Amino acid sequence: MSSWFSRVASSHHVHLAATAVVSGVLVAGAIFSSQKVHRRLQLEDLKRSIPDVDELHKADQLTVYGGEARSVNADPEEQPHIALAARARRGNYDDELIKEQLARNYVFLTDEGMTKLRSSFVIVVGCGGVGSHATAALARSGISKLRIIDFDQVSLSSLNRHAVATLADVGTSKVQCLRKRLQLVTPWVHFDCRNQLFSQAAADDLLGSWEGHVPDYIIDAIDNIDSKVALISYCHSKSLRVISSMGAGCKSDPSRIFIGDISTSLEDRLSRSTRRRLRALGIERGIPVVYSTEKPGPGKAQLLPLPEEEVAKGDVGELSVLPDFRVRILPVIGTMPAIFGLAAANHVLLELTGYPHEYITAKSRERLYDGVLANLQGLEERLAQEDGGARSTTRDGSGSFGAGSGSVGLKIPVTKDEVGFLIDEIYRGKSVVGGVTTRLALIRWRKPTLSIHPSSSDNGRKKKISKDGMFDLTYPNQISSILPLAHLVCMTKEEAAVHEREVLKGDRLPEELYNPEVVELVERRRREIEEWETWR
Repeated sequence: MSSWFSRVASSHHVHLAATAVVSGVLVAGAIFSSQKVHRRLQLEDLKRSIPDVDELHKADQLTVYGGEARSVNADPEEQPHIALAARARRGNYDDELIKEQLARNYVFLTDEGMTKLRSSFVIVVGCGGVGSHATAALARSGISKLRIIDFDQVSLSSLNRHAVATLADVGTSKVQCLRKRLQLVTPWVHFDCRNQLFSQAAADDLLGSWEGHVPDYIIDAIDNIDSKVALISYCHSKSLRVISSMGAGCKSDPSRIFIGDISTSLEDRLSRSTRRRLRALGIERGIPVVYSTEKPGPGKAQLLPLPEEEVAKGDVGELSVLPDFRVRILPVIGTMPAIFGLAAANHVLLELTGYPHEYITAKSRERLYDGVLANLQGLEERLAQEDGGARSTTRDGSGSFGAGSGSVGLKIPVTKDEVGFLIDEIYRGKSVVGGVTTRLALIRWRKPTLSIHPSSSDNGRKKKISKDGMFDLTYPNQISSILPLAHLVCMTKEEAAVHEREVLKGDRLPEELYNPEVVELVERRRREIEEWETWR
């Protein structure tokens, strides 16, 4: 062993390697020391460049969200506008100029309505895509006192939907950005800017009176479910008038935006979640909302998944801006939040001025849906009368479903809402055969070929299916149609009568009756229905 050490110690190569290692360590140490000194010198230069806080250089403390508590110093070119706004808010502004600027509103809403409007106090909670457009519309329309509430700052990605923000506003608070830009348009408007997160604990302060003036209306433009529910429930408990904006994300069809009671907003996912939470608090209706009836589907935008590497890290909740906030990206086209916000602002203007308004809700085609559903019920009853097994379920064997037949009637598993979905969402309000938009009906596309399902059961009872596979005959005196939505197509009543005779009661296949383009269109629509079923 000692001889081995002697050979190693006398080796020329070992000496070179040891010298290289020591030299590398010394060089690395010198580099790191130099970098440390350089960083310290840069930090000292930066500190020296920051002036001391004095009368000329004032400093404000950051908010708990890392934002500036007040507006940043204005550009020198903006100083005259700021001074004008300050004088206008003190009353040093010609009222005739205000009336001239609001002349179209005065003509539309009358002097009496505008007097109410100009003396109103409105609160907007949430100043992003929806809230910024609502605030801008209210200020431009004559509201004199606006309290705007939002904890967030303007980001580069929010410029696609914010009403007034510019590149110069990125990094500043959304509420101060709104005040700064809107005072250039309506200098007489009083803004109460609250760079805060709305919560139940802060509700009394944020939604409280301003100089003794209780808020006349509140717009909820929050996209966080907890804060939204807290705001609505507070307003309900305090009898404060509020309108809530539901989800504008992943929406693209402005023709499907409605204003109505929250109890009617059945297709909006955010509304559904909000409604469920409010129902637990005893609030089922009485809250007006802006919502969309547009449904998700193939090719449409969806909530983006988190990258796998982020999920693998563990607690994805740490990725959110604040606890319980959404961490996944919600796709949004900039026009849709604007429409939601303008619709909410329009509602507030009409309510405050007493202007007559009666909205057409998403159920405006209710009479059409009732007629289509009744027509479908009649069709299924006619088909049941053609089926011998179905006729045998009535006590007199007549196959009649009227009074005295002994049957409790034919039950079809299709609701009026589903009729509206099929006609408007799937078949775009027109016949799949001729493209006609009037006298519409729903009808089975094919005649089922099933006979008996011996393995099927219902609560332990063996199911009995009619010989043509259209009806469930399991229960005495009760016939139920076996009718998945994907089996239905939209036609005119005249086309449906031919289809019933040739296909459902005859021996022809749809492929024999219609051209390939119609058959392919029906197949595409069927796939859409099946895709939609996964979202239910």
